[in-house]
Amino acid sequence: MHISLQETATIHLHASDNVVIAMVPLAANRVIDAASRKITLRQMISAGHKIAIDAVPIGGAVLRYGQIIGFATAAIEAGDHVHTHNLHVGSMQLDYAVGSAIENVAPIENATARTFLGYQRPDGSVGTRNTVAVIGTVNCSSHTLKKIVERAKRELLPQYPNVTDIIALGHKHGCATRDGSPELGMLQRTLAGFAHNPNVAGYMFVGLGCETNQFEALFLAHRTRFGAMALPTYLAVQDEGGVANTINAGISALVPILEHANTYTRIAAPISALSLALQCGGSDGFSGISANPALGYAVDLLVRHGGTAVLSETPEIYGAEHLLTRRAVSPAVAAKLIERIHWWEEYTLREGFEIDNNPSHGNKAGGLTTIYEKSLGAVAKGGSMPLKAVYEYAEHITEKGFVYMDTPGYDPVSATGQVAGGCNLLAFTTGRGSVFGFKPVPSIKIATNSTTYERMKSDMDINAGSIVTGHETIAQVGQRIFDLLIAVASGQHSLSEAQDIGEEEFNPWMLGATM
Repeated sequence: MHISLQETATIHLHASDNVVIAMVPLAANRVIDAASRKITLRQMISAGHKIAIDAVPIGGAVLRYGQIIGFATAAIEAGDHVHTHNLHVGSMQLDYAVGSAIENVAPIENATARTFLGYQRPDGSVGTRNTVAVIGTVNCSSHTLKKIVERAKRELLPQYPNVTDIIALGHKHGCATRDGSPELGMLQRTLAGFAHNPNVAGYMFVGLGCETNQFEALFLAHRTRFGAMALPTYLAVQDEGGVANTINAGISALVPILEHANTYTRIAAPISALSLALQCGGSDGFSGISANPALGYAVDLLVRHGGTAVLSETPEIYGAEHLLTRRAVSPAVAAKLIERIHWWEEYTLREGFEIDNNPSHGNKAGGLTTIYEKSLGAVAKGGSMPLKAVYEYAEHITEKGFVYMDTPGYDPVSATGQVAGGCNLLAFTTGRGSVFGFKPVPSIKIATNSTTYERMKSDMDINAGSIVTGHETIAQVGQRIFDLLIAVASGQHSLSEAQDIGEEEFNPWMLGATM
């Protein structure tokens, strides 16, 4: 795709689309050339929003990307603004066509020749950061572990130059739930996954002592992740005699952990060791035109180098899941994805939600109307490679290539699951301007439009708005994203990382009742 605003003020994304996208704000009564016809605008249209180029009757389908994004709730005339006032989701039967769109993966010639500088772990994984994590088993210990980390950063970290950071991973869960419940099991899987993320060189757990989430149970449930080692370091505030004593004990306990972590240094590692979490937040009408397809191009490059890319956010692929089932390598992979879609339908119904409530206020202000439209744009960041596996939340990712993880659409909860699964790098597209970071995994942010990029230049690592203005192609921006991913994996700070953003985003997904 190569767009020039000197040629057109709108873009017609697919020959069958009955809408075009405004590339700039357009005044009412303006006559525009759109899809080889002259259209008089019946209202003022904001950039990123949709304009009808054909009349659509009530109940008629509106198409973008050559796909249905919703159905008209009022009669739409050519030149009308198409948005929440006249478009909504409806019942739609998707053709899953399992495996019908699998592309042959052509490996990059001499893929092993290009490397990044990472930290080789004993289990064969490679970290992009060399972090020590202090992890809470329950909310009641969150204050204590944060104070341990604050002191450790001041008093200990300067003595260990090879250690990237010490982070505090506190959360709001761990008690008031049923012992042995699926909810508690998911939390334990998440915490164990963070302890063994490739970017974590050492860790310890801190709890209160009487919580439902007993550390010994967590350890035994995930013994295969912890390996044959003895019981890891765990401090209970009650056992230590209070908060002050636990902070002192924590400082002492971190010394041997830091000494071990400091033995790791960066060495050349194959790009196949990278596992990239894919996220989007604050999406707008340009997300599916610029940043997401450009990230998809970078994903294809990573997979062709033997690496892994993890798409997630199930409520934000809803209505576009057929594009993924068509890339599934087997009926079993497709069936698992469809099963998770049905789970979300039942879950939202049970909780009194509609999945179409997912587009946020900012999404709609940026031009997105329905979840179908948002999902079709969001799926683009997954590239075009075969779908190799589908994982449940925070499940350990073992398959190479393009895979999927079932998570909510809420970015902190979603990214928490991906990192617990083993991702060591994160790419985040945004139209409205997210300031997302995620320790211990560096996050690069890709702006969908130049206005957001210029307004938030200290937070946006890549400007994909150059695709919208016609200065670059999707392939050119995709290559820039790929090159930046390798640089950041090798130690270059992303902009969120340089601002020390990323501890508050740790947010494990908790289902079920709070007792």
